[in-house]
Amino acid sequence: MAYLLCVLLAAAVLALGLKVLAMRRAARQIVRELEEKLSEDTNARISLSTSDREMRRLAAELDRRLRQLRAAELRYRQGDRELRDAITNVSHDLRTPLTAICGYLEMMEREDMSADARRYAGRIAQRAGAMKTLTEELFRCSVVLSAPEDMTLEPVDMNAAVEQAAADFYAALSGRGITPAIALPPVRVVRTLDRAALGRVLENLFSNALKYSAGDLDVTLTEDGAVTLSNTAPGLDPVQVGRLFDRFFTLDAARGSTGLGLTIARTLTERMGGSVRADYADGRLAVTVRFPP
Repeated sequence: MAYLLCVLLAAAVLALGLKVLAMRRAARQIVRELEEKLSEDTNARISLSTSDREMRRLAAELDRRLRQLRAAELRYRQGDRELRDAITNVSHDLRTPLTAICGYLEMMEREDMSADARRYAGRIAQRAGAMKTLTEELFRCSVVLSAPEDMTLEPVDMNAAVEQAAADFYAALSGRGITPAIALPPVRVVRTLDRAALGRVLENLFSNALKYSAGDLDVTLTEDGAVTLSNTAPGLDPVQVGRLFDRFFTLDAARGSTGLGLTIARTLTERMGGSVRADYADGRLAVTVRFPP
């Protein structure tokens, strides 16, 4: 009797062990299949070699969730594409009348006007110019976000690119009383990048620093391909800095901007294999773009 009980117990243990092994094998199979489905654009179902009812139920539930995820992703892509198209169309439609308005204002300035009329015309021209700038920024953003393949990669001297960007913004910085402190490495830092895209990235970084700086700006290029622009920015806080790269995010201190400059910078940087980040500590904002060798 005892021998029979031992045999039955051994058989039960063996059966339980085989069951556990089968479920572990099925779990590994589910993980492998799930990774494949997430990395591929496919509607194929998760296939299992086990006949266990609960594992098959788990696979079926994962299939259902995957279908919901793909549907949500499709809606997001469609909505994002429609938004880009709308931005492109609106900005394109605004450019023509704004150009005409600016042209007529230039003609008015040549006419005899009273002091008040000339002052009003100047204010209109200023506002029209700001609106034209915003429209151009919207248009550039829509073009950048919808044309990822338009890049020509070549060896680019980052030292020269930083110097050129600083020179381009010298007048604007001086007008704010800002004298940038520029630190470049003794060696040339060369990366394979799109020259125009790098120029746009640096332009947007300098423009961002111009918005938030309280009167200072440090520009640093390191040998590992990192460009950092840091400045005192008392009008910011860590939460706002965390949103600087969000599309259309802007602050009262940055009136006259669409909030797309850093979005464009991040998009172009990532397409060239780089990374960008913003940090805020002790009242200073530091934006770093890095291009690894």
